Amino acid sequence: MKARLPFLVRFLVLLLMPTCAYALEEADPALAEITNFRQYSASFASSGQPSREQFQSLADQGFERVVYIAFTNNDNALSDADRLVKSLGMEYMHVPVDFNNPLPDDFYAFADSMRRNPDKKTLLHCQVNARATAFSFLYRVIYEDVPVAEAKADMNSVWQPNAVWRDFIFAVLEENGISPDCESCDWTPPPPQN
Repeated sequence: MKARLPFLVRFLVLLLMPTCAYALEEADPALAEITNFRQYSASFASSGQPSREQFQSLADQGFERVVYIAFTNNDNALSDADRLVKSLGMEYMHVPVDFNNPLPDDFYAFADSMRRNPDKKTLLHCQVNARATAFSFLYRVIYEDVPVAEAKADMNSVWQPNAVWRDFIFAVLEENGISPDCESCDWTPPPPQN
C-alpha cells in the first residue's frame, strides 16, 4: 500500500490540475510580442492592439475569433482590422466600448458571443489591454468560476482599474450575485494623472 500512495497522490494532483489552473499561462514567444498579451487558458487571451503581422501570428497559433472592444478611430487602431482578420480565417466581432463610460450591455454582448462558442480560441483586445483585462476579469469570474483574487491579480498585471472601471466591474458583479471582496484585493483607484 505504501508504494501506491505516491502514485495515487501524483494521479490526483494531475487529475485536479486543470480545474485549479487559473493563473496566466506561458505565452508563445510570437504572441508575447503583442502589447500586454495575457494568455488565460488554451482558448482565451487578451491584449492591446496587435499589428498586421501579429494578427497573422494569432492565426498561425490557432486563434479562431478576435473581439475588439475599443473604437476604430484610436490612433493605433487598424482601420481594416475586420477585413484583415476575416482574410486570415478568423471570426471578427466589434463591440465599441467607451473607456469613460463602459456599460453592462457592452460586457454582455461580448460574453454572449463567448458563451455560444466557449471552446473557440479567442483573443479579446482593445488598445492597451485595460478594457480587455476588465472584461476578461468579469468573464472569468462570472462564467468560468475563477476566484476573484486570481482574476484580479491577472488584471493587475496590466493595470489597476480607475474609479469608472471599478464601479463598472462592481455593478456587473452585483448583477451576477458576486462580491468583489477578497483578502488580497485592493480596489482603490490610482490617483488621476494630470
